[in-house]
Amino acid sequence: MSYTPQVPLSGIAGWRLLGRTEAAQRAAFGNSADIKADVAYFAEHVGSVGSAEELMADRRLLKVALGAFGLGEWIDRKAFVRKVLEEGTTEKDALAVRLTEPNFRKLSAAFGFGDASGARTATEGFAAKIAEAYETRAFEAAVGEADEDMRLALNFRREIADLAGSEGEKGGSWYSIIGSRTLSQVAQYAFGLPTASFGALDVDRQRDILMKKCEAVFGSSDLSVFRDPANVGKLIDRFLARSQLENGSTSTAGSSPALTLLRSDGSSGSEGILNLLLSRR
Repeated sequence: MSYTPQVPLSGIAGWRLLGRTEAAQRAAFGNSADIKADVAYFAEHVGSVGSAEELMADRRLLKVALGAFGLGEWIDRKAFVRKVLEEGTTEKDALAVRLTEPNFRKLSAAFGFGDASGARTATEGFAAKIAEAYETRAFEAAVGEADEDMRLALNFRREIADLAGSEGEKGGSWYSIIGSRTLSQVAQYAFGLPTASFGALDVDRQRDILMKKCEAVFGSSDLSVFRDPANVGKLIDRFLARSQLENGSTSTAGSSPALTLLRSDGSSGSEGILNLLLSRR
């Protein structure tokens, strides 16, 4: 039986509570019988897998492999996944390189079936690294069953660390955020962008807008600003506040005395509530 993460509150309050209980909940989730079984099976068998075809033939291994990169929904698209893996990542016309979702490239690069180095499945530490990523993603997915915004926040916090880079290392680009469905959703809400139409814009235009918004909020348009955990927390709070406001709070907030007061002070209802929520950080 799996441990079910507890997310009793939504929005910023829920995020704070999850943060205080996260370590214990992750440990309990990792000790779930089905998670332990998946990880043990992967560790025992993946080392003998030398090709994408062999990986496709074992659904249990494929479940962990795809789950580790947040691609579990593709498990029944075997021809597509096999092509991603077999073409590798070194050629510019490889499928994984051409796809906008960056996790396909990460998957293909990690296994190495289509690259010059060949399969990396038997290398030291490979199984443990993939299994850890699988467990992390599985926990996030389980949190998402209770509150999708919490899953998106966890996902953003984890992935932005790689895109921000480290000292002396160039970080990722805004195109990586645009190409990721989860990262782009968090960024769009956090910066108050119209999610229904923003994605229809040319990608260069999307990048320019996101960079301008980031500079306005954080003083720089470079993703390196997210090396600072405080900035990551600030963006997540903005995302949660706007998402909660737009996806469920407006119906009750419309007659709220607090909202009335905020409006009488010259603020729009949306911005006023957002500022009130963010002031509680």
